[in-house]
Amino acid sequence: MKSYLKCNNNYVITENYSWLKLDIRVTSYTVQMKIDLRNLRQWQKDYITNKKRFNVLVVHRRWWKTVWAVLDWMLETIQEIGDYWYIAPTYRQAKKIAWRMIQKYWNQITWFTYNSSELIVTYNNWSTLSLFGAENPDSLRWLDLKWVIFDEYAQQPSWIYWEIIFPMLNANRWWVTFIWTPKGKNSFYKLYERARKDDRWYTVLLRYTDTNLLDEEQISDARLEMTEEEFEQEYNCSWEAFMKWAVYGKELQLAYKEWRVMKVPYNPELEVYTFWDLGISDAMTLIFMQIVWNQIHIIETYKNTGHWFEHYTEHIISRPYKYCIHWFPHDVKQRELWSWMSRLEIVSRLLDWYGKCDVVPMNTIESWITACRLIFKNIYFEESLEEFLNDISLYQYEYDEKRWEFKKTPTHDWTSHYADALRYLATVMHHLMKTPITQWKQDSIQWNPYNKTVEEEYKTLDEIIFADDEVKEIEFDDNIYN
Repeated sequence: MKSYLKCNNNYVITENYSWLKLDIRVTSYTVQMKIDLRNLRQWQKDYITNKKRFNVLVVHRRWWKTVWAVLDWMLETIQEIGDYWYIAPTYRQAKKIAWRMIQKYWNQITWFTYNSSELIVTYNNWSTLSLFGAENPDSLRWLDLKWVIFDEYAQQPSWIYWEIIFPMLNANRWWVTFIWTPKGKNSFYKLYERARKDDRWYTVLLRYTDTNLLDEEQISDARLEMTEEEFEQEYNCSWEAFMKWAVYGKELQLAYKEWRVMKVPYNPELEVYTFWDLGISDAMTLIFMQIVWNQIHIIETYKNTGHWFEHYTEHIISRPYKYCIHWFPHDVKQRELWSWMSRLEIVSRLLDWYGKCDVVPMNTIESWITACRLIFKNIYFEESLEEFLNDISLYQYEYDEKRWEFKKTPTHDWTSHYADALRYLATVMHHLMKTPITQWKQDSIQWNPYNKTVEEEYKTLDEIIFADDEVKEIEFDDNIYN
């Protein structure tokens, strides 16, 4: 590496972990960073020697995955000129984890420029190390990238890589590395499964029994302090376990076990209901749903940002569906100063001839969540809706750092948009099933995707649980089958 600036410091940093020996030698003109491969375990050597353009590391907690990936990342910055990025779930996490590590090893080098406010290190060969958080995806647009590390990728929006990062990397055929601990069978599980079958990807999954980095006492303490689901997820890399902070973790896990995440076809004989979560600068989401017997079929979802109602109504009109009601949250009643009309009036005109528009009744967040849990067992999810399923699986309660406990209210972040639309769906289920019950039951007779007789299917429909905790018995008329 050539040096264009001089400094008067000469020093050596040596790190001796049980699994790594690292030497960093700095002179007035050069930086030499060397990793002693003789101290590495076999799976660490495999990554150093066999990594490819696309890399996926699924590893247990306390594997030192961030240390390992960032050190390898820093080693590359010395050898190749370019822009190197590290992306954590939040900007705060990036600063707390990786920035401290960079300062530890590089801070004494006076001919490196440090910007602590923007978390950027500029080398004297014009290479840069930049740290970002995934909570602001639009800030991740750049002209040229050399290598990107996604840390805890399972907690980041799934579309960031494909829509923003990959086009920049693919322009110059550079590298990307994903590292995370599983958070259930979401879109990242599908990324791992796809990468495992693709020769262009380097993949590895390491449980605590594969690495032997933790002794028996540490494992024993972890089992005592954690639930079985938490231990399986954090140390055995289980895709089946859901953490207790996930609002709908158990419900979604049960949906996978009962094969309710499947191919859900559109029934052209039945009407479609849509549920909206509003946002202009924030994301706006739509859920498309049909009622088939006692089942709630989510057949499609849509999310976008930065568009007004025309964009979303055009999308609705472009779909080959027969609509009944479009449901909106209460803030749709807000009036716009430029038109003196409410948002509800505006969207009702835009959707004229394509279904009625109505407003979801007000309720507390706790009641909405309870309503969702009550009807979750009746929901069938289209399996291709990866972003929707991923957001629902990561929708979590907010953590109170002062009290060291989770709050009763969920965190409002990128995962909450689809979750809000889903709880609006649960709130209006009483109206949807009570009012048109006879009509949608008769319409369903004409279409049976599960190859059951209509009479056999209706006999299983002995109760419907509504959002207001009521259980309503349904009297069936035998003449309906004649």
